[in-house]
Amino acid sequence: MKTLRKPIYFVSGEYTVSLGSGRPEFHPKKPRPGLEHYVAEAGKAVLAGLPGPEVIDEGVIGNFMAERFNRQGHLGAFLSLVHDDLRHRPSIRVEGACASGGLAVATAVKNVLSEQADAVLAIGVEVQNTVKAVYGADILAGAGHYAGERKAGHAHFFPDRFSQRAGAYKERFGAERTWEAMGRWYEQAVLNARLNPKAQEHANRLPDPFAAHQQMTPNPRSFCEHINLLDCSKVSDGAAAILVTSEEGLARCGIARQDAIELVGLGHAVGDLTAPPDDPTVLDTTRVATRRAMEMAGITVSEIGVFEIHDCFTITAILSCEALGLCGHGEGADYVAAGHTRRDGATPMNTGGGLVGYGHPTGASGVRMVVDIWRQLTGKAGDFQVEVPSDRPYGLTISMGGNDKSVVSCVFRRG
Repeated sequence: MKTLRKPIYFVSGEYTVSLGSGRPEFHPKKPRPGLEHYVAEAGKAVLAGLPGPEVIDEGVIGNFMAERFNRQGHLGAFLSLVHDDLRHRPSIRVEGACASGGLAVATAVKNVLSEQADAVLAIGVEVQNTVKAVYGADILAGAGHYAGERKAGHAHFFPDRFSQRAGAYKERFGAERTWEAMGRWYEQAVLNARLNPKAQEHANRLPDPFAAHQQMTPNPRSFCEHINLLDCSKVSDGAAAILVTSEEGLARCGIARQDAIELVGLGHAVGDLTAPPDDPTVLDTTRVATRRAMEMAGITVSEIGVFEIHDCFTITAILSCEALGLCGHGEGADYVAAGHTRRDGATPMNTGGGLVGYGHPTGASGVRMVVDIWRQLTGKAGDFQVEVPSDRPYGLTISMGGNDKSVVSCVFRRG
């Protein structure tokens, strides 16, 4: 079993508002910030917690589809927008669909492990509200096998992929219990987002989010057969950033270990992009990546006190509970419906809203998850802070790209 050859720490995380429908300041016909703004905002927020730009050796920027959404490539060269003194520092852009942020984190870790750097700034960014939703759905279809799937695929390609997973789960394990669990996950996401001022659903004041979800029957003529719009993560603009360091880098930053989290497990797995899922009710790549991360950490899922999972759709959350081994195959719906994943449940998940509640700027989500785990494990989560039990002191993230085709999972503990 591979292990980390030296300690790796994460410090000074931050993210922007997730801007899009639901935010009171969002208006589709008014000018909005671009990629440059978000890279600078997230990066400068990290820099505010550091002695200065001189502590940063390198940068990694995660992004999925800026070439299509913004007609902009070459994002690695945006690093100096954080501070002019970062000009000429090494910096690259990485991509892996919606796991691009997770890959930015993994790449930053490997750069530190290579001993070519002691402090790497990992940034994730996406600006998606540049086109109408149906055109955006076509752009995001690039996370699947475009040549093999897109032509005959649904207009809302990825919602339909996960609608099919939901339909298969309903048929095998019961439609009513599955639909209830999907509604409970939406309710949880909204309630958590209300505690996070930067969440896209922060201003959502539905008196009963669960009832609103249950009453919105899926309509295949206008959307998808087995999910509704509330089951989907939002079209979002935003960025997240965090500093990845060695022990030497941590000392250079002058940050105490209790204000850092240590990476103890890293799992990365990819599936066959050209092939459909062997079983649509199973996230097999997620299962492999999370097990690798936990095995490297030398722990089991029962020792994890807080989770940030990739809930691109409500059904994905149900399947992720099973992939993690928190419950058996077919038991995920009951696990969620019973409240185990709520902030006061046995395994709190997505405490600041997750992708459904906070929003899903695709290239940023994997970094944002790590920021929220850093906040939880260091007691910096504010109104959405949960108590992480002393006998379950670990946090775990799942950053997933495509239809469970690229997954990065990390396990952390307080430094």
